[in-house]
Amino acid sequence: MSPPIAPAGWSRWLVPPAALSVHLSIGQAYAWSVFKPPLESALGLSGTQSALPFQLAIVMLGLSAAFGGTLVERNGPRWAMTVALVCFSSGFLISALGAATEQYWLIVLGYGFVGGIGLGIGYISPVSTLIKWFPDRPGMATGIAIMGFGGGALIASPWSARMLESFGTDHSGIALAFLVHGLSYAVFMTLGVLLVRVPRPAERTAGDAGTPAAATGEGVSAAVAVRTPQFWCLWVVLCMNVTAGIGILEKAAPMITDFFADTSTPVSVTAAAGFVALLSAANMAGRIGWSTTSDLIGRKNIYRVYLGVGAAMYAVIALLGDASKPVFVLCALVILSFYGGGFATIPAYLKDLFGTYQVGAIHGRLLTAWSTAGVLGPLIVNWIADRQEEAGRHGADLYSLSLFIMIGLLAVGFVANELVRPVAPRHRVAAPKEAADVPARQQPESA
Repeated sequence: MSPPIAPAGWSRWLVPPAALSVHLSIGQAYAWSVFKPPLESALGLSGTQSALPFQLAIVMLGLSAAFGGTLVERNGPRWAMTVALVCFSSGFLISALGAATEQYWLIVLGYGFVGGIGLGIGYISPVSTLIKWFPDRPGMATGIAIMGFGGGALIASPWSARMLESFGTDHSGIALAFLVHGLSYAVFMTLGVLLVRVPRPAERTAGDAGTPAAATGEGVSAAVAVRTPQFWCLWVVLCMNVTAGIGILEKAAPMITDFFADTSTPVSVTAAAGFVALLSAANMAGRIGWSTTSDLIGRKNIYRVYLGVGAAMYAVIALLGDASKPVFVLCALVILSFYGGGFATIPAYLKDLFGTYQVGAIHGRLLTAWSTAGVLGPLIVNWIADRQEEAGRHGADLYSLSLFIMIGLLAVGFVANELVRPVAPRHRVAAPKEAADVPARQQPESA
């Protein structure tokens, strides 16, 4: 599938909506916690077991992004979005079959493995294209698109909760909810596939005078980038920031319920789903707000905020969270805004260090940090909570140790960010012409 070239007069502002249609869909992953209690009840699962599809999905996200990053660069965003559509929607359909037949391994296979591939390819599909369309504001551009991934749960969480109320929380109701998800997202993601375009080479975008359509020139190849200390420092930064956020996000609904279970104002199932939606809103707002801020104050400074202030917010939750719902919710919202901002800012950080040449492939390789964090975060929170529950503890005590571990991880990420230095000039090469230009036979006749 050849990359679709933008015709003369095409506005670059049509590209972010194309990216959003994909990212809002695959962002459903952040609403997985809504399905955890029904699955645990219907199929007799523990909290750790019910987290497995989500964990595997995040692992596959990182792996498919790493291995597919070069293919995305080569084949273009439309090919990548099509692959994402097929895999993500098929994952839900397989999961629906698993729930209907009470075969949990099919849910793990469908949502976790097949759907996870769709997550990874879909996540990186617009990044390189957006940076080339918006070389003047890379943080804002990637933030616009990637905020959709954070905001997907804002739609999916209440939507999923309402479906489970209507269809039932037994295995057949869960199966029907999975089926509706798969079909609906297939339609919505098709909009992005049809709309996306890549910039015309060596020209400026019509209607956006003074803005290069495609940023090319010197850069670092993906093969060289992964051998630099800068890459691995950013790997640690992303891994620590994601681990700290994803542990709460994956278990958000049961966590807020447990924190206030022994108080005079317990949290209902509906309110817990609303909390997940609020976290999604913070995740989404952080992706566009903080990444845009990074264009003004710099990438290293914004990560100092994510990691340093984030650790302080965790300390407040650990020490005071169960004493006040507003304090718990506010701190969680700040943490999730930093979590989302970290994702949206990292492509621009990579562009600053390594250039635009193969930045999509480098970004894909860096997302293996997300795979690692996708296992570590939920494992730490769920495993410790299960052990504490077995020991007879309840309420906020289920999570205190996990929260202090997250503070330590953020401190490690803070140090790694401080170690980031500019990439040595010897690693940079001139981008090959074929990487910057589109063959003449692909140019529109009206060019």
